[in-house]
Amino acid sequence: MRKRLALLGALMVVIGLGFLIGAGVAYSKVSAGYDSLNAFSDEQNVTLTYNEDGDLIDRGTTEGADAIMSLLKDDYKYPVVDGDLDPDDPVINTASEYMYQMATIVYHTLHGEQNITLTEDDIAAAIASERLGPDGTYNGVVEAYQGQVLEPGTYTVPVAERYWTEFNRTDLLDGPAREGAWSGTAHALVAELSIGAVTANVLQMGLGFAALLGGLGLIFVALGVVVFWIDRELPKAEPAESE
Repeated sequence: MRKRLALLGALMVVIGLGFLIGAGVAYSKVSAGYDSLNAFSDEQNVTLTYNEDGDLIDRGTTEGADAIMSLLKDDYKYPVVDGDLDPDDPVINTASEYMYQMATIVYHTLHGEQNITLTEDDIAAAIASERLGPDGTYNGVVEAYQGQVLEPGTYTVPVAERYWTEFNRTDLLDGPAREGAWSGTAHALVAELSIGAVTANVLQMGLGFAALLGGLGLIFVALGVVVFWIDRELPKAEPAESE
């Protein structure tokens, strides 16, 4: 019986040490990931802006930051962790910070305007393709110019909180406005920041996994020690007396 307890205790200690080693390896990988993420943000100088009171601001106002946060929380249903937004560490390196920066780009894209310049050749081609009337009358989707005869010049098209798929790509004004608003740069920045948010979340999960392994390791080691202690406290078996 005592021999079995001793073997069980030894096995539990070995298993616990294995978990602890795994926790150490996992933590080192997570730590390296955090260092890389921070270095990437430092090199790009990607930071959030706060006022002297520690409140987020956008273009100098807290109202702008509040509107962006509303887009992130209310429209995208993202669970922002307030503790991740640290005015003493404005470098973007947490999931909430990455998502806020992404929402900033999207917000200004949605509420921006695009200036579309038409040349005589553009208008002639639009008349030929029946995107304009025979006399150059515009009957497209941009309300500000509906019914007007378009001449060569620059026309302002509001984005009006529309995403890429909500524009009319064949429209003489709306099509180029879509390309200008949701440019390759805008899409690339949104994608990059989204990946940053996912990376930060994965690193947090990795940290939790390392903690779980460490906890299991400590439990197994402790149980193994307890089994050894019980084994020592058991009375030794008396040798059988010969008759």
